Amino acid sequence: MGQEEPDLYRDTWVRYLGYANEVGESFRPLVPVPVVWASYGVATAYVTADAIDKGRKAATAHAQDPTQVGVAVVDTFVWQSLASVAIPGFTINRLCAASLALLGSLTRWPLPVRRWTTTALGLAAIPLIITPIDRAVDFLMDSSLRKLYGTPGEPPTSH
Repeated sequence: MGQEEPDLYRDTWVRYLGYANEVGESFRPLVPVPVVWASYGVATAYVTADAIDKGRKAATAHAQDPTQVGVAVVDTFVWQSLASVAIPGFTINRLCAASLALLGSLTRWPLPVRRWTTTALGLAAIPLIITPIDRAVDFLMDSSLRKLYGTPGEPPTSH
């Protein structure tokens, strides 16, 4: 049996594009808002490309069953949208907003120092939030959308 080919969107550096919006949210105190929105564009492009890739792989594996292709695309797109874009983006956004507000009320640090500290906290939080968010999205998907498929799909791995 041959070794399985690495998944471009899960097993290579490309997967880090899924973190673009978390990085963008971390830098929100320091950069113009369009830069943050651009980071969401990168993350959304990653999610879309991964969903298309999983659809192509399903089409190859299940050529006689187009339903499997639809399930692969929808499952990947919804899972990645929640676990890679929406939930972590919101989490880092709120963490950074709270950090900046707290630093403003609890310290006398100059605004640039508070902004850089907030950015550092946001960046440091990214590795800490990934696994809990991924597992929560697995549970959410297994408890809802995947029940419609008849059998739970294999959840995508993180980013």
